[in-house]
Amino acid sequence: MDSSSFRSGFVAIIGLPNVGKSTLMNQLVGSKVAIATPKPQTTRFNLRGILTGPNYQIVFVDTPGIHEARDLFNRLMVEQALRALEEVDGVVWVVDASDRRPQAEEKILEIIKRAEKPTILVLNKIDLIKKGELLPMMDYFSRAHPFRAIVPVSALERDGLEELVQEIVAMLPEGPAYYPPEMVTDQPERVLAAEIIREKLFLLTRQEIPYSTAVVVEEFREDPEKNLLIIQATIYVEKDSQKGIVIGKGGQMLKKIGTLAREELEFIFGKRVYLDLWVKVLRGWRKEERLLRRLEFPYF
Repeated sequence: MDSSSFRSGFVAIIGLPNVGKSTLMNQLVGSKVAIATPKPQTTRFNLRGILTGPNYQIVFVDTPGIHEARDLFNRLMVEQALRALEEVDGVVWVVDASDRRPQAEEKILEIIKRAEKPTILVLNKIDLIKKGELLPMMDYFSRAHPFRAIVPVSALERDGLEELVQEIVAMLPEGPAYYPPEMVTDQPERVLAAEIIREKLFLLTRQEIPYSTAVVVEEFREDPEKNLLIIQATIYVEKDSQKGIVIGKGGQMLKKIGTLAREELEFIFGKRVYLDLWVKVLRGWRKEERLLRRLEFPYF
């Protein structure tokens, strides 16, 4: 193929919390690159997912949900999302068609206008709305901003994704492939392992617990003779009471988190995994820069 007809570029996936950004990226890439849960603010830092076709390579940047942030940690999350807009060739704005939040959407629209990057609007979760609601919604958004395209999809059902990929490729400049064609993410394996553990925490614990936890993988090594991956990770919480909840009665909660995480990690890495989890208290980690550095957050 003539290399001059190859298109490539970086595309930020932005939107409010919990609109399906991570699910959309995973479905587009065809692999679990970003964790996804029904809770808002699951994504904490920009993650890259890579989709390579015969004449294109799209590098998706999945960003934290843009929200009114109060503490230092959440402000840094939102700053990450906004910084991604400066460094990409195009933007995909994901809106939850089944749960419209006009005031918050208006703020994101202002951000998009300021960024002055070609933008595709994705109306996600169309499987959850009545057919008659879609056209007025598309009409409303087409008057609000000159989007490159407005594409209705259901990320979960994989509906509309082919058309979305075509629109994204058309938006990208001609250029080289940035990554080998078989790569689906540039995320280190130990970061992916930490994220999978955190996903299980999000899914199994309630109220403030998921937001008060951080996971650091201390050890990640292979034992080739046993075809075994040895992972030792620490779950950090902010209070002693939270430590008790994460461990659970007789260690049951921690065991459940570990079992679910291990099963998924074995599937992802294609080998047996020995997973050793510890829980420690690190008071106020969301509020202090030095503690965020210690927890290896990629903000600094």
